[in-house]
Amino acid sequence: MSSEGFLKEVQAIGEKFLLKLQKLPKAEPVEIVSFSVVLLFIVTVLVLTIIACSCCCYSCCGCDGRPDPRRKKSQVRPAAH
Repeated sequence: MSSEGFLKEVQAIGEKFLLKLQKLPKAEPVEIVSFSVVLLFIVTVLVLTIIACSCCCYSCCGCDGRPDPRRKKSQVRPAAH
């Protein structure tokens, strides 16, 4: 898929989302709850992704952005015969 097609697809999804938000005050309670559940799922996935990335960066680089010297990988060399 080209970048132009991808941008059009994202724009179409955004327009559908805005239309859904505009109709939400007049919607039935079941529709409001289902929309809230989907929105909560999306937010949860994004938050967990951010947490996972930050934990990974923290374990690699430490708090100050420099590599942690205690976490150096050592190379395994074959034993000499």
